[in-house]
Amino acid sequence: MADPSSYRPKPGQIPDSPGVYRFRDEHRRVIYVGKAKSLRQRLANYFQDLASLHPRTRTMVTTAASVEWTVVSTEVEALQLEYSWIKEYDPRFNVKYRDDKSYPYLAVTMNEEFPRVQVMRGHKKKGVRYFGPYGHAWAIRDTVDLLLRVFPVRTCSAGVFKNATRTGRPCLLGYIGKCSAPCVGRIDPEDHRELADEFCDFMAGRTGTYLRRLENRMTEAAEEMEYERAARLRDDIGALKKAMEKNAVVLADATDADLVAVAEDELEAAVQIFHVRGGRVRGQRGWVTDKVEEITTAALVEHALQQLYGEETGDAVPREVLVPALPDPLEPVQEWLTGRRGSNVSLRIPQRGDKKALMETVARNAQQALALHKTKRASDLTTRSRALEEIADALDLDSAPLRIECYDISHLQGDDVVASMVVFEDGLQRKNEYRRFQIKGFAGQDDVRSMHEVITRRFRRYLAEKEKTGEWAEEGDAESPFTGADAPGGADVHPDGAPVNGFKDEDGRPKKFAYPPQLVVVDGGRPQVAAAKRALDELGIDDIAVCGLAKRLEEVWLPEDEDPVVLPRTSEGLYLLQRVRDEAHRFAITYQRTRRAKRFRAGPLDDVPGLGETRKQALLKHFGSVKKLRSATIEQIQEVPGIGRKTAETIAAALAQAAPAAPAVNTATGEIMDDREDEAPETTADASGEPVPAGAPDDRRGQER
Repeated sequence: MADPSSYRPKPGQIPDSPGVYRFRDEHRRVIYVGKAKSLRQRLANYFQDLASLHPRTRTMVTTAASVEWTVVSTEVEALQLEYSWIKEYDPRFNVKYRDDKSYPYLAVTMNEEFPRVQVMRGHKKKGVRYFGPYGHAWAIRDTVDLLLRVFPVRTCSAGVFKNATRTGRPCLLGYIGKCSAPCVGRIDPEDHRELADEFCDFMAGRTGTYLRRLENRMTEAAEEMEYERAARLRDDIGALKKAMEKNAVVLADATDADLVAVAEDELEAAVQIFHVRGGRVRGQRGWVTDKVEEITTAALVEHALQQLYGEETGDAVPREVLVPALPDPLEPVQEWLTGRRGSNVSLRIPQRGDKKALMETVARNAQQALALHKTKRASDLTTRSRALEEIADALDLDSAPLRIECYDISHLQGDDVVASMVVFEDGLQRKNEYRRFQIKGFAGQDDVRSMHEVITRRFRRYLAEKEKTGEWAEEGDAESPFTGADAPGGADVHPDGAPVNGFKDEDGRPKKFAYPPQLVVVDGGRPQVAAAKRALDELGIDDIAVCGLAKRLEEVWLPEDEDPVVLPRTSEGLYLLQRVRDEAHRFAITYQRTRRAKRFRAGPLDDVPGLGETRKQALLKHFGSVKKLRSATIEQIQEVPGIGRKTAETIAAALAQAAPAAPAVNTATGEIMDDREDEAPETTADASGEPVPAGAPDDRRGQER
C-alpha cells in the first residue's frame, strides 16, 4: 500500500487547464483514468487527508504509485481522450459498464455486391447497417421472415451462395419466393441493392410511405381486374403490418430517441436503454457496473453515453437523447454527441407527456435489472471468495490468490507442440489476457521440458518488464515468450490469433505482462510442477506459488511435497482449480488443432517466397487448381493480375521442385479424390471427410494431448 504523499506532484507542477490524468500502480499498470476542466483543482482532491476520502477513492490512491497527465485544449477533447484511454487501458478503478448479455442486431451487409440480411453480434463492421439491438435472436428471425415476403433480399451464407451459383439452382427460399435468387441471375446487382435499400428504409421507420404505395398498387390491380396480383399485394401489406405490430408504437411517428435510465445503490449501478426509432421501441439493452469511486448519477449518465456512442457515427446517434440527470457541464457532452452524429443532438430530461411516461418504464426496467444482478452476484461473490480462501489455506499461501495463471501443453503424437496460458482474476476469466505459445526449443514430445520452456519464457519477459519499465524485448529476440503462427520473431498472440501491433513505448496496457500472478497452476503432476518451479528458481523468482492439478485423481501437487494435497470433492477451491485447468486445456487444444489444420491445408504455393495470400487466391481462381497451375507456362502465369515475370518464374521453379502429392483417399469408401490433389498434401480423409495425415490412426482424438 503506497502513501499518496510519496508521489504527489510538487506545487505548481500541475497546470490549471483542461486535461486527462492517469494513476498507475507499482507495476506501471494504469488503474484509473479521469478528465478535468482544471487538472490542478481536480488532482488536489486526491491528495488530501486519507480519512476524508471516500473509501473506494482511498483504496485507489493507496494502490497507485504515480500520476501523470496530458493537457488538451477543450473539454470535448478531454472527453474523447478519456474514453479512448479507458478502452485502451481497461483500468480497474474506472466505471466500466458490462453488457448483461451479447445483444443480437439485424444487420444488412451493404458492403457486399449482393447485400445479405442476417443476425449479427459483437463489434460493428464498416459498411454494414444495423437495426436493434433485439432482446432475442428469434425476434429478429420472426421479423425477417415476415419482411422477406415483400423484400426478398438474400439471407444465405457465402458458402451457400457460391454453391448455388456453381450448380445454377437456388436454395429453397428462392423457390418459394422469399429470395430474389441473385445467385442464379434472376435479379441483377443494381435491382437487388435497391431492394436492400427499401428493406433498410422500412426497418429505419419509414413505413407509412411504403404502405401507402402498396395500397395504391393493390387498388390499381383490383380496378384492372388483376385479382391475383391484388391478393398478393394485400397479403404483403398484411405481413408488413404484422411485422410493425411486433414493435409497439409509443411516441409520435417521427420520433428518433434513446432513453437512458439509471438505478443505483452505494455499490453498484444498472443502466437501461430503450432505442426508439420511428416512434417504436426497436431495441433494448442494459449494463451493470461496480461503483469503484464516489460518483453521481450525472457522472454515471456521462460514462454511459461515452460507452453507448463512443464508436458510433451518423444515424446510430439519434436526434434526441433523454436522460434522468444531465452531465455537468452539459455543453461538452452535447457538443461531442453532435460531432458524432454530424448534426444537432438534443440531450435533456423529459418533463411531461409520453416521453416522461416511457422514461418511467425504462427506470423500472433498470431497477429490476439491478435487483436481479444483485441476487445472482450475492451467491457468486460468496462462492468465489470461499474458493479463493480454500485454495490459500490448502496451499499455505499468505493471502488469497487474486490472480491465477494456468499453463497446459498440447500436441498430437509429438507434432505441433503448443502451450496455453489462461488468466483468472478474482475467480473470473480474463480472456483478453490469455496467451498461447509455440514450443521452439526442441522437437518431439516432452511435456516436462515444454512446461519448463514456457514458464521460463513467460517470466523472463516479466523480469525484463520489471527491470526496464515500459520497454519490451526487441522484436526477433530468441527469448521472446509469446509466439504464434502469424507472429514471427516472438510477437504475442491474442486468443483470436491476431498478433499485437508491435511493442509501443507506452505501458500499462492489459496486453503486456508486467503484472505477476500470485499462483501458477500447471496441468499435470509432480514432474510438471517440478519443471515449473525449477524455471522460476533459475530466474530468481521466489514470491510466486506453484501447484499442479493431476487429472487422474484431481490431486493438487506442490513442489516440495512428496504427497499430494487432496481437497474434498465438494470443495469450492477444487472446483475453481478444475475450471482453471479445464479452460487452459480447452484453449491449448483449440490452438493445437488450428495449427494442425493449417499445416494439413498447406500446399506448394506456401513455399514460394514473397507470394501472399491474395495472390495465391488469385492464382488458384485463375487456374482452378495447383495441378493446372503446375502445367502452365510462365507467360500464362503472368496473365494473372499482380504476377510479374520474376514472380512467375519463381512460382514455376517452386512447383517444378515440389513433388506432386498423393491423392486424398476416403478411408470409408476407398474412393480416390483426384480433385483434391495438392490441396491436402500427403493426407487421407476419415469417415467424416476430414483430412488426416497419411498413416495416422483413425481415432485421432484419442492420441491428442
